[in-house]
Amino acid sequence: MVEQLPLEIPDAPKLSHNITYFARALRKAGLPIGPGRVIDAIRAVEAAGFSEKVDFYWTLHACFVSRPEHRAVFTQVFRLYWRDPRYLEHMMAAMLPAVRGVQEERTAQAAEKRAAEALLDGVDHDIPDVENEEEGTEIEIDSTLTMSSEERLRSLDFEQMSTAEIAQAKRMLARLELPVKPIPSRRGKADINGARADWKRTLRNAMRQGGDFRTVARQSPRPRWPNLVVICDISGSMSQYSRMVLHFLHAVANQKGAGWAKVHGFTFGTRLTNISRHLVTRDVDAALASAGAEAQDWEGGTRIGDCLHTFNRDWSRRVMGQGAVVLLITDGLDRGDADALGHEMQRLHLSSRRLIWLNPLMRWEGFAPKAQGIRTMLPHVDSFRAGHSIASLEDLAKALSRPDDVGEKARLMASIN
Repeated sequence: MVEQLPLEIPDAPKLSHNITYFARALRKAGLPIGPGRVIDAIRAVEAAGFSEKVDFYWTLHACFVSRPEHRAVFTQVFRLYWRDPRYLEHMMAAMLPAVRGVQEERTAQAAEKRAAEALLDGVDHDIPDVENEEEGTEIEIDSTLTMSSEERLRSLDFEQMSTAEIAQAKRMLARLELPVKPIPSRRGKADINGARADWKRTLRNAMRQGGDFRTVARQSPRPRWPNLVVICDISGSMSQYSRMVLHFLHAVANQKGAGWAKVHGFTFGTRLTNISRHLVTRDVDAALASAGAEAQDWEGGTRIGDCLHTFNRDWSRRVMGQGAVVLLITDGLDRGDADALGHEMQRLHLSSRRLIWLNPLMRWEGFAPKAQGIRTMLPHVDSFRAGHSIASLEDLAKALSRPDDVGEKARLMASIN
């Protein structure tokens, strides 16, 4: 929400010019805005007036924002373009490395780097050429320990990525693998070196040979591959993280030789939506666009307990066979009935072979389970891990390869008790 402060915008003759440049910045930040919307916005502002900042904000919002995921970008561009008198300094701080002690350290907020890129695109920054100065101080920087762009991107929070970094991160996620080991089953397959005797095949061979019992057929356990079930929170606080996780899920669903029998995907905010059929679409953009169109509660509220109840009632028996592994991606910030949430989490845990919880709040140093929803859900998971970066998703493979992995659950449970 934009604060209701006195609005400082140019005179009326320059208003159309400024709205046009504002729309251009939004388009560079990723919003699908054409000339028609710009004309509609100018006419709407002329008709509605702009004596109050909040009226001006929502008038432009109605003209330029058509999808829930565009709200954060629009808000940041609006704040930087129309309100903040130091917006250029903030943008430069978000995009350029800062020298400690020269400017205040400031972490970029959600979508701020994308807004900064859009507003600074094409601007020639006045950087002095120190090589041509006759007298100056030579600065030597040891770059032996600096990280490459991909190494830095691996540990960067999804919410703090710029538009270009998000595109690069999606390409990196498409290359990630999530292999799984097969589950030994009671059914066997013929194996001359098998550890178990196959008495049925031994008797059949003896009957074909006139009752002559010569050798004992051997067999080994037939491998059985589990299902992967991903239940992803798409509420307002989880939007950017959910999109990156769904890119990763699409890559896993289309990998050959990964070992999963089937990959099922569900999203939830205020209701549960099955998006499994969209994941088989080869084009990731088309797949996520179809999934987003079906899930109408993007960036809405959160009803974790109610949505888990729907999953346990309607989908658990269909998708949890074959010893399914469940990935639950949510921040756990639920204000519903704690007892009902705990009951549904217990049912989900008992139905799954392993229940792994990825929580982006683990990106904060010193994270503690203070929220009621987190304290209620934590005892019913096998592993509790971070889910805010590429590196945290890469660590999933380690968690799956070690059945005894609990992540941060033991430490957090000790803090609760």
